[in-house]
Amino acid sequence: MRPVSSGMPPGPGGSVAVQDMAVQDMAVQDMAVLGVAAADALECASRSYEVQQFAARVARCADEADAVLAALARLELQSWQSPAGRAYRVALSLHAAALHRSRDALLDAVAVVLRHARNVAQPADRMGP
Repeated sequence: MRPVSSGMPPGPGGSVAVQDMAVQDMAVQDMAVLGVAAADALECASRSYEVQQFAARVARCADEADAVLAALARLELQSWQSPAGRAYRVALSLHAAALHRSRDALLDAVAVVLRHARNVAQPADRMGP
């Protein structure tokens, strides 16, 4: 058996130089995979941030609905004695009830969007429920 350049006999996988090249190739592949994983993690974090911003906008809409509900409540408290005034207060209360349901739906949507932001932050291979 003829020794290779390192002075060691070749192993079952071939010469030491070939084995060293294979190890280097695997290291380069591992670094490439880590680079892709890091890029994926950054992309997921960026998407999650965008989804969180959307949740904040939806929450601001719910806050605006609260402000409108407060204004409607002030209008409803005014004492209009005429039949038209009473009809106006009834219409306001119906609209306030609908707006209240919409505001509740917005708050529910905020929770769903935030849950989605957490799921987006996870890589595709580790998605949660």
